[in-house]
Amino acid sequence: MSLFEDDPQTLAVVLIGEIGGTDEEKAAAFIQAEMTKPVVAFVAGQTAPPGKRMGHAGAIIEGGTGTAAEKIAAFKRAGVPVARFPAEVAELIAQKLDTLKRLKRALKKTKPVVKSAKRK
Repeated sequence: MSLFEDDPQTLAVVLIGEIGGTDEEKAAAFIQAEMTKPVVAFVAGQTAPPGKRMGHAGAIIEGGTGTAAEKIAAFKRAGVPVARFPAEVAELIAQKLDTLKRLKRALKKTKPVVKSAKRK
């Protein structure tokens, strides 16, 4: 995430996560603390039952950790909109980029409110 944050050509980030592990929760914590760029997310495996393997050993929910619900909650706490299904990702990122574009336009129109003190 820090590479995306530091890259001047990256305007926004789409984060695709999956059930199992804690990488998404770590990413959400970083986003909340450090990211200034817009982020949207999708968590694959939202309908998978506990114990279901999803293609590789890391994508398994064990002991109640790594669930889609936990990951979605972490993203929401970090202010990251989470798509309910893959097709919704494009809509969410478009909304974020439109908001960013409007903010940049507004900032260009705003004159600085800095008063200089006269020195004697």
